[in-house]
Amino acid sequence: MTSLLLPRQDGSLEDYRLQGTPIARPAKVPAFNRIAYAAAHVVSDPLRDADPWGRPAIDWEATMAFRHHLWSLGFRIAEAMDTAQRGMGLAWPDAQELIRRSLAEARSVPGADLACGAGTDHLSPDAARSIEDVVAAYEEQIGFVEAEGGRAIMMASRALARIARSADDYRRVYGHILRQAKDKVVLHWLGDMFDPQLRGYWGSENFEEALETVLSIIEENSAKVEGIKISLLDNAKEVALRNGLPEGVLCFTGDDFNYAQLIEGDGQRYSHALLGIFDAVAPSASKALAALAEGDVTTFRSVIEPTVPLSRKIFEAPTQYYKAGVVFLAWLNGHQRHFTLPAGLQSSRGLLHYADIFRLADQANVLDKPELAAARMRNLLAVLGVEQGG
Repeated sequence: MTSLLLPRQDGSLEDYRLQGTPIARPAKVPAFNRIAYAAAHVVSDPLRDADPWGRPAIDWEATMAFRHHLWSLGFRIAEAMDTAQRGMGLAWPDAQELIRRSLAEARSVPGADLACGAGTDHLSPDAARSIEDVVAAYEEQIGFVEAEGGRAIMMASRALARIARSADDYRRVYGHILRQAKDKVVLHWLGDMFDPQLRGYWGSENFEEALETVLSIIEENSAKVEGIKISLLDNAKEVALRNGLPEGVLCFTGDDFNYAQLIEGDGQRYSHALLGIFDAVAPSASKALAALAEGDVTTFRSVIEPTVPLSRKIFEAPTQYYKAGVVFLAWLNGHQRHFTLPAGLQSSRGLLHYADIFRLADQANVLDKPELAAARMRNLLAVLGVEQGG
């Protein structure tokens, strides 16, 4: 049985023995009865990364290969979202290239689907002087996505959060953009635990007031809204939003703490999914969703529930650094040759965090190639001062 020395919170070392069983890949692309978007990461290229903070180099071949991995497991892809480090390493010019390449790649794969994040991040929040500036920035990015043949996810805007003075400013911006959108758009409610600059989004720090505003925006523009992704890490708040949506508008859970129960639903309503954790646990999530589609709730729960403690560790505060854990697992599972992120974001978490992820991933059956994962973990441990015995 494979084992290695892992550090514990008290400073001691544990002789940890791997126990997990990898999830078998499906023989064919599975069908789901929930819409499931996996928000996908990008793979950096350390061999060309001369300026990782200023203009990180991207390994496009590995980045596209990972999208094929997700499509083969039945997922739609939420492209160029916060999991791809929008605003935290991936600037708009590279996001444009990512969107262009992913849309072209999707056209080569039967049944492949994706939607693309469009926001205002090419406009510095401090550079926005008026609501018109925010509107113009959204128009530029959504216009690019549509011109490339894509559908837009209207990402939350740091600039709008800074400049808006009331809920009416949000109604003005969203109403203008939605009225002119070519296709239905997915809205994006990202809590300030993911991005502190989004505090008070929808014009209030009070949830009930913010909920009233966003529901009114959706009601007034329901013909142009496919759904809304909500990422507040609070299942009661998501259920309140879900229950208030007009007929035909979908709720996409972005709750990386409570997704299992929200996707399963309460017997009357359920959430679809747009999740960063699906990048990291794709084989498990695929098997669970396929079982749910067949009415096998027991298998759904038995496969998906062990991934929840792992997800809560990856997304623990400060939550915005969860991308490091997602890419760590992509490296352990052989989807990239190295453990680096654009802007050097791997340094945002420490060794104790990564050791906990390793344990939880093993216990959740998320390590697809246990021997490879153990070998790579030993290398990381050695680099960070934990030599293995013998």
